[in-house]
Parts: sequence; structure tokens; C-alpha cells
Amino acid sequence: MFFRERSTQAEYFDTPGLSQVQRDEAFRELDRLNILFHFSHPFVSQLPCWLGKKRCEDLKVLDVGAGSGLLAKKLSDWARRRGWNWQFTNLDVNSITPTSASGATFVAGSALELPFADNSFDLVVASQMTHHLTDAEVVQHWREAWRVTRDAVFISDLHRNAGFYAMLWLTMLLMRTDNNLRKDGLISVKRGFRRREWRELAARAEISNAKVWLYYGTRIVLQARKDAR
Repeated sequence: MFFRERSTQAEYFDTPGLSQVQRDEAFRELDRLNILFHFSHPFVSQLPCWLGKKRCEDLKVLDVGAGSGLLAKKLSDWARRRGWNWQFTNLDVNSITPTSASGATFVAGSALELPFADNSFDLVVASQMTHHLTDAEVVQHWREAWRVTRDAVFISDLHRNAGFYAMLWLTMLLMRTDNNLRKDGLISVKRGFRRREWRELAARAEISNAKVWLYYGTRIVLQARKDAR
């Protein structure tokens, strides 16, 4: 059945040897698409009620696979309007040229071997980067995220289904996105996940109290706290 299994097809964006100019242009196109699909909404809609508004007043946050740092920019601005102080560290395996000033720290490193001590952050997040990994790498990525957080992880990625695939294809066609991004976007959905798969991967990563849920059928979310409340 179509979409029954995750695709292993490689994306253009993961091609070794892309120049910094090519990566920056790809990030600009990707950021434009992410803004259209409100990629930050699962975070802003869930984190305050989940963590508690008092806990949200001051957070040290790690964004794994941060790309241009757009998520940190969106979330830190959103938190600031509420009088909260969210300090971001953006980590990506590629060298990053930030698209906007967010006050965040940028670090080059791997999601599979985070260059931070245990319990370094209050919250570890990732947005739409997990599908770039194999299942075994996802387990390692989540183990590392769980290791460096002292409180919580909140990870969002693409939900693999035909309806979302068709909607994304039409949206990118109307937006006249770059051909490589258009191909990558569709591959990304085919590399996405189902809830059962994430529950199994969370168990393998030994993340306790993990909750897996869907966001409007387009995103899949994993959230967990070390000290479940």
C-alpha cells in the first residue's frame, strides 16, 4: 500500500558537497514554506499549557537541526511578547548562515552526538528534521535529546499520509517553489512517520512518559518530561 512504509529515498538537501550559497537559498525557500504551514504553531499552542506558564517564564532551549534558526526567532519573539525569556541554542550539522537576528547561539554539530553535557537545557526541541534520519538514527537522536534536557523534549515532524502529500504538492505548485524544494518536500512526506512507529522508537530510546499525537493530520509530535507532572 502507498505510504505504508517509510521511504529511504535521499533528498537533494542531504547531498554532500552543496555550497553555502546553495544551502542558504534552500533554507530561504524552506523557511517560506514553513511559515505558510505555521510550523511553529504546535509549539506555541502546547508548551504553555504543558509546561505551565510559570515554567515558561525562563527557559534555556536547544533546537536540534535548527537550519537557519527561524524557529528560535519565531518562538523567542513570541515568548518575549508575553514577558518570558527563552534563550535558544541552535544546532545543525551544516554550517549555518542565520536569516534573522534572534539572539540565539549557533553551534555546528550532530543530532546523534550532541556536544553538550547531561541536563544542559530545560527543553530540547526539533522541527521537521527527524525524517532525515534512519530509524536507528532516530533512536540515537532521541536518546541524546533526552540526555541533555533536564526537563522536557518536544519534537515535531511530518505525518506520512496521502492527503498531506497531495496538499503539499498543490501548495508548492501554486507557490512556484524551486524544483529541488518541490521534490524534497514530497520525499520528506514519504520519509515521514506514523504514530505507531514513533511510539516504538520512543520505547527503544527509553524515553519514559512519551506522548505521541497528530497535529491536524500534517505533523506528528512527541513530547515527554523527565519529571512527569
